[in-house]
Amino acid sequence: MNARLRQDAIVRSLRRIGTATAAELAADVGASRRTVLRDINALRDEGYVIYSEPGRGGGLQLDPQSVQSTARLTVAEVFALLISVASMRAAGNLPFSALADSGLAKIERALPSDKLQDLRRLLDCLYVGQLAPQIDISNAGAMPPDLLPAFETAFLQRHYLRIRYRDAKGVSSDRLVEPQAMLILPPLWYLVAWDPTRQDFRHFRVDRISHPEIDETRTFRRRHVPFENHVRPVRDFSR
Repeated sequence: MNARLRQDAIVRSLRRIGTATAAELAADVGASRRTVLRDINALRDEGYVIYSEPGRGGGLQLDPQSVQSTARLTVAEVFALLISVASMRAAGNLPFSALADSGLAKIERALPSDKLQDLRRLLDCLYVGQLAPQIDISNAGAMPPDLLPAFETAFLQRHYLRIRYRDAKGVSSDRLVEPQAMLILPPLWYLVAWDPTRQDFRHFRVDRISHPEIDETRTFRRRHVPFENHVRPVRDFSR
């Protein structure tokens, strides 16, 4: 579980339990006590008011008022909302699309300028098209929750990404790739990446990707990705 998901889980636990020790929270989120204490400090830095009561019977308490005034979507969460709306629109089954666009615009405006810039850079990597009718989607699975944060880091910082990929025959292999774009062909999502080993672009179905790891020692350059004529940038779908 990455830090953001773990901190969200800590907030939910404190809201649900009321008072909890660091050890209890550590057991709840599957982390060490030291990691939980670092997360508590990070949450306090974001503006959450978390009280510490020492001694027996004490523990950590969250001021519910601070949740209402502090809770803020991350860039990855806003990006997830945007791509969900874009994929539904591309599939032609998005009622009340004007209201959805209006709501997302308000969320975007609430982002700090640096986060808004990150969001726009992510959107520049997002493309939408139509899935060919002969593609079998009967075995489509869910996207693992740790992929989107890894994609965010890889796209924004242009770091290589290590993934484990299971192909259509069920054969798994480890890949080191340059993430260049995300392609939505509803209901399937693809990571479009340059594979240095094969010296070509590859389309990886997201529901077949697991164990993402950022290689912070290597960076790559942005490449022009050739798409078919029916594929367009997601920004075109928002007009």
